Amino acid sequence: MNKRYTWLEEEYDSLRKQSLTREWNTVESASDRAGTWIQVEGKPLLNLSSNNYLGLAHDQRIVEAGKKAAEEWGAGGTASRLVHGNYALYNVLEQQLALWKEREGALVFANGYQANTGVIAALAGRGDAVFSDRLNHASIVDGIVLSRAEHFRYRHNDMDHLEFLLKKHHGARRKWIVTDSIFSMDGDKAPLLELVQLRDRYDAMLMVDEAHAGGVRGEEGQGLCHELGIAGQVDVLMGTFSKAFGVYGAYVCADEIIIRYLMTKARSLVYSTALPPAVIGSNLAALSLVQTESWRRKAVRQNALVFRQLLRSRGFTVDEEDTPIIPLTLGENEWTLQFSKRLRQRGIAAVAIRPPTVPEGTARIRFTVMAAHTREELEWACEQVSEIRNELHKGGTIS
Repeated sequence: MNKRYTWLEEEYDSLRKQSLTREWNTVESASDRAGTWIQVEGKPLLNLSSNNYLGLAHDQRIVEAGKKAAEEWGAGGTASRLVHGNYALYNVLEQQLALWKEREGALVFANGYQANTGVIAALAGRGDAVFSDRLNHASIVDGIVLSRAEHFRYRHNDMDHLEFLLKKHHGARRKWIVTDSIFSMDGDKAPLLELVQLRDRYDAMLMVDEAHAGGVRGEEGQGLCHELGIAGQVDVLMGTFSKAFGVYGAYVCADEIIIRYLMTKARSLVYSTALPPAVIGSNLAALSLVQTESWRRKAVRQNALVFRQLLRSRGFTVDEEDTPIIPLTLGENEWTLQFSKRLRQRGIAAVAIRPPTVPEGTARIRFTVMAAHTREELEWACEQVSEIRNELHKGGTIS
């Protein structure tokens, strides 16, 4: 080994001893059209780790729409949107998004990470203050760091702590509050009504990341802000196509002045190649299905309630929520890895989530349900989870 890399070997070894190294889980194929079963290392697994909440990722209408767009416009993005990568399909998608979200404008980004980092870094800067929930997604944290604004993290969903920080830093040039609407690792919801009140009370601006609520919440899947009737009071609504939509990409919706400003100042947009036409075509098809096939929202919500109840009936501690993200917190990294390994051995795909993705001491199995899961599949999965717990208890592995 090159001596210059000794430090890397030492640091990686330290991560390995803490059970914090990562490996790919290569999916060889989807075993069924709904995507509820996948094949990994030649073994079929019930997929309880997907963000494909509505079961749209394998919908042939979306696949065919992508093929049609590729045939008409070509395979690649070829240039940034500000050069010659702004295909007419982009304009159609952004117009449809703005109508759906009931905002003046929309802007499509390559993915959620680029959307959050680009938007926050463009709208906040030196002399500003950004107040961020402690459990916000890493892309929000990184966007704040890139912005060079002052970063103040309030305790998770603690509105008293947020108000204390807003009062303390009232002299900031501009104040932004940023939060997930549904938190990606806990599956709980932000107190959006209270956040809007604090936004108004302290003359701040509010950005809400609806990545895990888009498609799943609201009458036409617009998100939790629409479900609560406060979307018009949120300055920036962000969402993704890579979860409930089953495709790829992200977007923000806002007043036209914000969209126009971001077109010029969001570096992750300005300096990125446009998404391929096939992706835009598939996103357009998915947007239509999200709006019209409300049965999918009802199904995933029902499955979320069922799976939580089944886990509770077997003695597991699960929050009283109705989102498709259902964490089973085990605490120690190695225990959680063992649990995930045994799940796979029994035919279930559900990965271990460890720090720094979640706080120290809260390693967990992050279960997610889909609209396409059957009750029989969920009952069978809960039985396996219960039996694994009993096995590990007998072996003295879990205390």
